[in-house]
Amino acid sequence: MITVDTASIEQTAARAALAVPGVQELQPSLRHSLADAATYIRRTFGSRTPFPEAGIHARHTSETDAWHLEVRCAVNDHRRALDTARDVRESVQTAVSSQLKARGGPASVTIVTVTRITGDRAPLHLCADL
Repeated sequence: MITVDTASIEQTAARAALAVPGVQELQPSLRHSLADAATYIRRTFGSRTPFPEAGIHARHTSETDAWHLEVRCAVNDHRRALDTARDVRESVQTAVSSQLKARGGPASVTIVTVTRITGDRAPLHLCADL
């Protein structure tokens, strides 16, 4: 078995996901958000963009020698979110599987996408006048 580090898999997945049309950004998971908040306290005020890999969580299961990736992305509303999510899953699947095969690793990769839609949508107003 060839060892492939999790950070490398997450970087490959992040590049593949961000290359998909309609993906605006990757959303950090809670663990990354908490780490960023702690870092923010130590830094001066200013804008800081999170690393793209913060929106990816990769986990390797040694028993089955398989990878499970969660991709959290914010998609714009110019394209159907379902189509974008499918394209993200396919793009990440292809990129990560290629990386693993090139290094002699397992070809078993499961991708889960979690999406949030962003964009210029009109706010929902409930009308009390009936």
